[in-house]
Amino acid sequence: MTKRTIDLEQIREFSNIGLLAKTLVEGFIVGLHRSPFHGFSVEFAEHRPYNTGESTRHIDWKVYAKTDRLYTKRYDEETNLRAYLVLDVSSSMYYPLPHFDKLTFSVMAAASLAYLLHKQRDAFSLCTFDRQLLYQSELKSTATHLWQQFEQLQSLLQSKRPPLSGTTAAAPVLHTLADKAGKRALFIIFSDMLEHSRQVEDIFQALQHLRHNRHEVLLFHVLDYRTEASLDFPDQEQEFIDLESGMRLRLNPQEVRQQYRQQMQRYVRALKLRCGQYGIDFVEADVRMPFEQILKSYLMKRNKMV
Repeated sequence: MTKRTIDLEQIREFSNIGLLAKTLVEGFIVGLHRSPFHGFSVEFAEHRPYNTGESTRHIDWKVYAKTDRLYTKRYDEETNLRAYLVLDVSSSMYYPLPHFDKLTFSVMAAASLAYLLHKQRDAFSLCTFDRQLLYQSELKSTATHLWQQFEQLQSLLQSKRPPLSGTTAAAPVLHTLADKAGKRALFIIFSDMLEHSRQVEDIFQALQHLRHNRHEVLLFHVLDYRTEASLDFPDQEQEFIDLESGMRLRLNPQEVRQQYRQQMQRYVRALKLRCGQYGIDFVEADVRMPFEQILKSYLMKRNKMV
């Protein structure tokens, strides 16, 4: 597996998530020129590849001289995107204790995307939720706004223990955001999507609502796939704690592993199927995956929209 540029331990120990995001994104941009990803330049907001038949009036000949490729200047009205970074901060996102890997991963991924959105001059809003919408920033693209949201994200990592938020309820939050957003926007959601079975259909309806309102959706399904999807624990009695209810259960994982995996696989398949039906980009975001994969998934989505 590709080694991540910045690991979760660094994020927890470093007090300035903004500088980490800047380091990660700037390194990623440099890497794009050595990768199979074509169509992106360092000046994301100012240029796009020239298409045969277009007017040559806006070709940037200085870039052509350096790269031997034709790019045209892209103006604000062509590039401005409205994006909502939506983070699930319910108790289950604090798994595993005491390091909060799912939350830390999501916070860093959101911070990196926020920096990239700002670099592209795209307006973004940061939203957090558990059973309800907890925080929603204004939709802006300024540097001041960016660093204010970095501070908000940093504060999420300061807690020593998960909040007792009870059962997550993503559906009503997504319905609210779908209606409040107004103009077409891109919703980038980070969530483990682990809710009570009775609420699963509600989630699907909320995702459909976003698409019905003409919003684009990029859903990162954040899990520790080794333990949460495969129940890969030692075959001996373990104590499992439900972070949302506090309920404790002692059992040997070997006794329930097969049934557990089957149920998780069915749920993830259903989630993928519905996302496919609604035209939603679904990304399995393992907390052990490189952050660069998050950035690539976003750029691929954005490239389809502009």
